[in-house]
Amino acid sequence: MIREPSREKDYCRMSTKREISVAVTENEITPGQEVHGRIDVNYPGRFDSIVINSQIENSNDVFSYTILNGKKISYPYARLSIFRDDIGDTKTLEFTAITKHAPSIDYTNAKFRVAIIQEHKEVASDVTYIKIVK
Repeated sequence: MIREPSREKDYCRMSTKREISVAVTENEITPGQEVHGRIDVNYPGRFDSIVINSQIENSNDVFSYTILNGKKISYPYARLSIFRDDIGDTKTLEFTAITKHAPSIDYTNAKFRVAIIQEHKEVASDVTYIKIVK
């Protein structure tokens, strides 16, 4: 059986087969530009939380999370934990993040990694990458 590829145009590299998927709308950003991301949760089991990590290569700079599911937040740390009770029955989480990181060369690679946590153990994860350009 051949599966048709996803018709999602706005989000890159989204997979519906995974237990958790992360995608962002931007492949490249400049310092101060927002990144819009989406997390799809297809995990059938129980879990305690979902964690979003951001990392900027060869840097101590971080992304600050500014919006989570349409609600304005101010979370200036690289790791954002979202408890199951806060998620409810939602299968999709949307977030916006921003960084002031300025590459010292033409660009810097960055990644967003999401994970499902159950009883202090990671049970599923996914990663997506972007470039921060001058």
